[in-house]
Amino acid sequence: MTPLMQMAMLLTPLVWCAIGCGGGESSGLATVQMQIGTKRFTLEVADTDVARARGLMHRDSMPKLHGMIFVFARAEPQAFWMKHTRIPLDIIYLDAAGKVVSLHQMKPYDLNPTPSAGPAKYAIELNKGMAAEAGVKVGDVLVVPKEAREPKE
Repeated sequence: MTPLMQMAMLLTPLVWCAIGCGGGESSGLATVQMQIGTKRFTLEVADTDVARARGLMHRDSMPKLHGMIFVFARAEPQAFWMKHTRIPLDIIYLDAAGKVVSLHQMKPYDLNPTPSAGPAKYAIELNKGMAAEAGVKVGDVLVVPKEAREPKE
């Protein structure tokens, strides 16, 4: 094996880790703008099984007015955990009409599930405290952008 091939074999895993294992701040997911209470947020759209499974894992930070919306095929009981999630989050569960079913704060790395209080078609994760800062409460109705209303798979 040539020295160049050896170098390529050594560097390839490092490059992949830098892309996939780093802070994860750039997900490559589509984003939408969404009014949540008194604030307008930029939300990454997790509308595939892979995107929903990865969520906000492995990130060291997230801009204040950013988050992620998880889009499911139908409204049913949901539960999220914080495996590999480094930042504290708020989670807002919405039914199919956009009504807030429940909201919770979640601690980094907590493996205990945080369930919705009823069937939810959407879940929105924001930085901890942002739901309260935006004035969101159970029973509020939020308008989900049309680009984020249905999953891709």
